[in-house]
Amino acid sequence: HLSREAMHRVLAVLHDYRLLCAHHAAEKVLVVGTSAARDAHNRQEFAHLIQKEFGWELEVLSGNDEAYWTYRGALSGIDAIERATVVDIGGGSTEITVGTRRTILHTVSLDVGSVRLTERFLVADPPTPAQIEAAITAVEEELAKAQSFEFRHSTLVGVAGTVTSLAILAQGLEAFSFAAVANYRLPFERVDHLFKQLCGMSSEEIRQRSRVMEGRSDVITAGTLILREVMAHYDFKEIIVSERGVRYGIALREWERWKHEKEID
Repeated sequence: HLSREAMHRVLAVLHDYRLLCAHHAAEKVLVVGTSAARDAHNRQEFAHLIQKEFGWELEVLSGNDEAYWTYRGALSGIDAIERATVVDIGGGSTEITVGTRRTILHTVSLDVGSVRLTERFLVADPPTPAQIEAAITAVEEELAKAQSFEFRHSTLVGVAGTVTSLAILAQGLEAFSFAAVANYRLPFERVDHLFKQLCGMSSEEIRQRSRVMEGRSDVITAGTLILREVMAHYDFKEIIVSERGVRYGIALREWERWKHEKEID
């Protein structure tokens, strides 16, 4: 269920976005929902609010579509990778996609995300060892859905807030830096070390480590847990951080549609 307060927070952000769209003379605006909108039984109410306020139609992506366009968006910023596994740790779900530069071979949307895992298991601050173990068990059960995927000879690429935040923490940076995040390589040992550190810290202690943790300090432990389990479960030694993701993928989708229409004309 999407609360009224949460929906109105989104509307406030969309007000800011509308100003940016006008400033840059955007010809087309797309509003895309992912896991939270997919799962919410009142998503039509949310879509109606957006339509009424802005005249924009909310498009809710399926889990597979989200995985595909996240994959395409992530690889658009990384050269020289012929086969990749892209992991997108969101708030409500985690998408894992394996493929080549343009072809998807395997994809799955798992019902574990940083917010969902925190709300279900990591309720103490900091979480107890028993809560951590229960969360790990839940993630392992979900990861079994991708057990048949062929991960060998693929490069692990991560998108979204968990991996970009970990790249900032790993480098001890106070603020976000595009240059520091794009294509940054995080070895498994570093992810494991950060996870163990975060498990023993309260959300306030985490928030004080970097301004990047503002608004994320209460869920970063769960996000790191998911990433650590993905890497350990499928034997990835490192992950390349991409600052791109589903937004870039949707932009690619629209460009390809426009190109196709021009060719038909």
